[in-house]
Amino acid sequence: MDVALGGTFDPVHDGHRRLFERAFELGDVTVGLTSDELAPKTRHVERRVRAFDERKAALEDELESITDNYDREFEIRRLDGPTGIATEPQFDYLVVSPETKDGGERINEIRRERGHDPLEVVVVPHLRADDGDIISSTRIVMGEIDEHGNVLEDAERETDRSE
Repeated sequence: MDVALGGTFDPVHDGHRRLFERAFELGDVTVGLTSDELAPKTRHVERRVRAFDERKAALEDELESITDNYDREFEIRRLDGPTGIATEPQFDYLVVSPETKDGGERINEIRRERGHDPLEVVVVPHLRADDGDIISSTRIVMGEIDEHGNVLEDAERETDRSE
C-alpha cells in the first residue's frame, strides 16, 4: 500500500512522529514537504520557517530513524500546492491530523473528478503537551514547549507572572 501525507514539519515534534508512525504502519510513505513559497500560506500564525533544504534534511533523518522499526520505504517530495501529491493515482491512504481532515475530503473530490479511487483518510489525533494544549511547531518556535510537549521553564514563569 502507498501512503501520502504532507506538511511543513518545522520543527518535527512528537505529534508529527505519531503521524509518521501511523503512515509506516499502513505502507510505503511519500511525504509532501511544503515548498518555501507554500509554507507561509499554510501557517495560522506568522512565523519564521526554515528553508526547504534544511527542513528536508531534518525530515530525512527523522524518517530514517522511524523506518528502523518498519520494513517500509519513504520518499520526500516538494509540495507546491495544498492538495499536492495526494491527488496522484498511486496512493491508497492519506494520513492527516484533525485540522487537515477537510483537506483530505477535498483531495478525494479531485481524485473522483480525475477518475481515481478515493483515498482512505486516516485521522491521527493530536498529542497533548504537559499543559493539556496540543503539541505544535508554532508553540515550540514560540518557546512554550519542547518537541516532546514539555512546558519550558521560561513559559511557566511567564504564565505565573500573568496570573
